Amino acid sequence: MSLLAGSVLFTLGPAALLKLLLISLAAGIGIAAVGPGGVLMTIGLFALTAMPPAAVAGTAIVTHIGTGIVGTAAYARSGELRHRATRRLALILAASAPPGVLAGMMVNAYISKQGFGILLGAFVAAIGILVLHRQRSAGHAAAMPPPHALPPALCALVGIAVATLASLFGLGGPMVCVPLLIALKVPVLSALAAAQVQSVAGSALGTAGYALGGAIDWPMAVFIAIPQMIGVVLGWKIARRLPARTLAYALAAVLIALAPYLALRGG
Repeated sequence: MSLLAGSVLFTLGPAALLKLLLISLAAGIGIAAVGPGGVLMTIGLFALTAMPPAAVAGTAIVTHIGTGIVGTAAYARSGELRHRATRRLALILAASAPPGVLAGMMVNAYISKQGFGILLGAFVAAIGILVLHRQRSAGHAAAMPPPHALPPALCALVGIAVATLASLFGLGGPMVCVPLLIALKVPVLSALAAAQVQSVAGSALGTAGYALGGAIDWPMAVFIAIPQMIGVVLGWKIARRLPARTLAYALAAVLIALAPYLALRGG
């Protein structure tokens, strides 16, 4: 689509634009504070615009380059990326992104809006349940020492799985990566830090792919990217200084509640 004339951004009213801004801010906070937050942007574009699945995913994934860069810088500053095991994990996750990105884009190209809504609803519900489970079992996880090195093959499999789902739905890495890493006994802050690095690589590749197909609404991407990046900074501060449990429970409740709506709206 053309850069300006074809943008959905200019067809929306003030109320929808305000909702997108607030959703973008909340998505950024969720990305940095608890990991699963980027899907809020996909939900916002799917629910508030008439974009087809490829445009929803392509436009959303652009914004995660910026949030990933901001998140990486934040966690480098606070020290999590200084640990050798965390840096190694982040590099393997990033390096294994290409096949997953390609697979996710191929699936996206062959699903209808109804199918996308159903898949998105199921995925959102699963992540909401996973977040709840994580909070019930996390307990002392944030205080754990840096992770021992995970087997490279296992790290690569996680990276491929994360990139596949991220490119299919237009997500950043933390959405899927953080719950998976925590399930593998990686401490919360280390998982968040590694996921930011993976998000930059996966989102950049996804952006290139969707851009080649003309499926990115660039004005909309810029509009929603700025509040997301602001939200990432706020989320990083929350993760470092305040208990994130309440935010995680709230996010899980929102995701589970939205799942049926997303599935039905695709029809």
